[in-house]
Amino acid sequence: MAGEILDNRGRGDVEWRFPPIHPEGRKYGVIALAVSLFFLLILGWEIVGWPLLAFSAGVFAFFRDPERVVPQESDAIVSPADGQVTLIGKVVPPRELLVDDGTGAVGLPHGEVTRVSIFMSVFDVHINRTPIGGTIRRLVYVPGKFMNADLDKASEENERQHILVERNDGTMVGFTQIAGLVARRIIPFVKPGDTVAVGQRVGLIRFGSRVDVYLPAGTEPAVMLGQKMVAGETVLARIGSTPMIEGISQ
Repeated sequence: MAGEILDNRGRGDVEWRFPPIHPEGRKYGVIALAVSLFFLLILGWEIVGWPLLAFSAGVFAFFRDPERVVPQESDAIVSPADGQVTLIGKVVPPRELLVDDGTGAVGLPHGEVTRVSIFMSVFDVHINRTPIGGTIRRLVYVPGKFMNADLDKASEENERQHILVERNDGTMVGFTQIAGLVARRIIPFVKPGDTVAVGQRVGLIRFGSRVDVYLPAGTEPAVMLGQKMVAGETVLARIGSTPMIEGISQ
């Protein structure tokens, strides 16, 4: 199915399959599995072995990397992360996405923009994808704390990695991968200067975290607080569109 074009008129072939495990997680799953089998088969400690076996299955599931059907609409900004929208508000983007970094790459314009924060629990897929296609202009890692990623101040105090993508028409979208209470490593798959397609995998955060998206000026989200996001598939916003959307929790 990878690379196949599908549409809303029934074009394309689809079949269910187990999602592959990202290579970054296979070693952790194998280690957990080996330890559980040691307790079960060598020591015969079932009271320890069976829970460890279940834990190893959870480790493999955490690093699953399913294929996604990415919208190809020219104005679409897709969600970079699986998870729940927990914060929407007007903020000034991080200075790492604004200031001259000495590379000649222009940063985001100064001034307030809308930030959408997506919280990823340990049950969500943790592979992150680029919200737009274009060129990676910046990738800035900032060490920090490991507070609850659901808190607003996590954007400024937690370990994080800022990514800035610029489309061919000059539109730029910045987003930030933020480590949380359990997360202890942010792993990039790209580097500055790389060309990426919308929805392409750009990184991974291990074990619970958050992603902040800074929408272009004059663009408002097409999603609501509490809504569940699917990375690479959910249309987070449409460039230049400012809809007012309301929903009812039920």
